Amino acid sequence: MINPTQAYMKNQVNTASPEQLVLLLYNGALRFIRQARMGMEKKQIEQSHRAIIKAQDILQELMGNLDFSQGEIAQSLYALYDYIYRCLLEANIKKSTSPLDAAEKMLTELRDTWAEACRLS
Repeated sequence: MINPTQAYMKNQVNTASPEQLVLLLYNGALRFIRQARMGMEKKQIEQSHRAIIKAQDILQELMGNLDFSQGEIAQSLYALYDYIYRCLLEANIKKSTSPLDAAEKMLTELRDTWAEACRLS
């Protein structure tokens, strides 16, 4: 039996444009960062660890799909993604929410900027 939520998400991914897929990745990473924070606050270290790893996987996907032929913008995005990845790594090692806050703030700004750019195009 197929989970209706999973079926909806699969359909959303399969029908999304490349621009929408980036937005979905940003939203997914933000969701996992929030889950990681909740896990830390509740002292559920394993839950927090798994959520951080999932957020890191999304960042690696974003980094791996940058088109460096586009010049400086791709290099700048790579540096931002790398910084966010390192914040997540620090949060996971130190079991601290402050690096999660920094990562969430930057990803939210990137997501909001991307959403606005998509809306205008």
